[in-house]
Amino acid sequence: MAIVPSISPDDQVIEAETIQDVKPRRNLWVWTTVPGWAISLIIHVALLMILAAISMEPVQKALAILTVSSNGASAESIQSFDISDAPAPTLSEPTEEPVSLPAAATAPVAEMMEVALDPVITNPLGEIPVENVIDQIAPSSLLSDAMSNQMTQALSSRSSNMKKEMLEKFGGTAASEQAVARSLAWIAAHQLPNGAWSFGHDRVCRGQCGEAGNYVNSYNAATAVALLPFLGAGQTHLDGQYKDTVKKGLAFLIKRMEITAGTPPRGSWHEANGNMYSHGLAAIAVCEAYAMTKDPDLEKPAQLALNYIAWAQDPRGGGWRYSPQQPGDTSVVGWQLMALKSGLMGGLTIYPETVKKAGFFLDSVQTNDGAYYGYDAPSANPAGSAATTSIGLLCRMYMGWPKEKKGIADGVKFIAGVGPSKTNVYYNYYATQVMRQYGGPEWDRWNEAMRNQLVDSQEKSGHAAGSWFSGTLEDWSHEQQGGRLYCTAMSTMILEVYYRYMPLYGDKSTEDDFEL
Repeated sequence: MAIVPSISPDDQVIEAETIQDVKPRRNLWVWTTVPGWAISLIIHVALLMILAAISMEPVQKALAILTVSSNGASAESIQSFDISDAPAPTLSEPTEEPVSLPAAATAPVAEMMEVALDPVITNPLGEIPVENVIDQIAPSSLLSDAMSNQMTQALSSRSSNMKKEMLEKFGGTAASEQAVARSLAWIAAHQLPNGAWSFGHDRVCRGQCGEAGNYVNSYNAATAVALLPFLGAGQTHLDGQYKDTVKKGLAFLIKRMEITAGTPPRGSWHEANGNMYSHGLAAIAVCEAYAMTKDPDLEKPAQLALNYIAWAQDPRGGGWRYSPQQPGDTSVVGWQLMALKSGLMGGLTIYPETVKKAGFFLDSVQTNDGAYYGYDAPSANPAGSAATTSIGLLCRMYMGWPKEKKGIADGVKFIAGVGPSKTNVYYNYYATQVMRQYGGPEWDRWNEAMRNQLVDSQEKSGHAAGSWFSGTLEDWSHEQQGGRLYCTAMSTMILEVYYRYMPLYGDKSTEDDFEL
């Protein structure tokens, strides 16, 4: 059931019958003696009450965030907000007409309520959301005060004061930061009027950039992928050059969340094509935005998303795949674990059993003491599984494996031997994080090659200036599905690796370590 209020054909029939029932046949004399204006008033009041009963859901009022306050309303202000004071959003397909947007949108918050939304994908499991479930969510009780304070500071590296220090320390340059700035401007300029992004970015620029992705209706995934580079650069919905752009994107995602009853309740961004990829990416974006700002308006949607991840886990194998509770694959597992990590950085509730079972899945696809990882089974050819090996290694690092462990050292040696790819940005994204966390001369060599490759290959002129596209559209790949928007967002996050997360190993490992 969508959060956005809508009236089905069945609802309309009920309305018509209810209005007719207002005229009892035995009291026909009333309608002949009461003034016409009074009859009209009674009918209109009854109709408004019916519409209110249909559309004003407590869940919607609780999640009408970001469209209400540009600076983070308190929990109390959300509960008392009367949604009838603002125009209700309407459902429609995204515009096919080209639009020209500035690098940073500046529409007032009140106007965002008037933005048309895309139809929400029906929950594939067909479960019916219920009202009054949000308040059952509580902040994490699993973290000590010291750990909570540590997690609050986990993304402080994205602040302007620390970015310069970490760029210099870990190998960023003025050229790499200029490339990030150009890419953020390109991404912002391809946002749809309703706050979403589409992998079919050509609907905004009339194909001037080229290489649009195939998954044009995976709006949740595309919006999340587009938001993450802004958050990685320290841009939030409360602060920064692109705060209105980020605000509209977060508002779109939260309006798209489908809430389902349970113990605990959960919220889903699962959608056609994108499936659990979409949910994991959107969960990372909202959890990171909450961890960075502590905006109370984001806490409950973020927690609901984490609850959905725990519920959707394969109860036997411990992984995640396209559909909830389906036997897992390493690629989807990586995004869900990164979402759990982002949630923990925000002090949200993470269930230890969920992480433990994910470790069982990684055990089932590893070889060579955890140095190599296959897709849904151990790989007979490690050289052909560089991407899944990178995902598995990064997950192990965040789950507490020490730098000295043989599987980590051997896996890093393998990735270093493969080197950065010219066409596979998905592999580059995970492998760069592995090498960055491992550090040392292996990172220095990797970083120089990866950084220079991206700076040199970024589009420098025309409408596509600031973007990237790698791979070929003829191949069945992430690049084909996500197109130029996907490649640009992933490449940008690679160039933000110096400050996007604090280091796990090295001099600061004891105070900055994050372990699932």
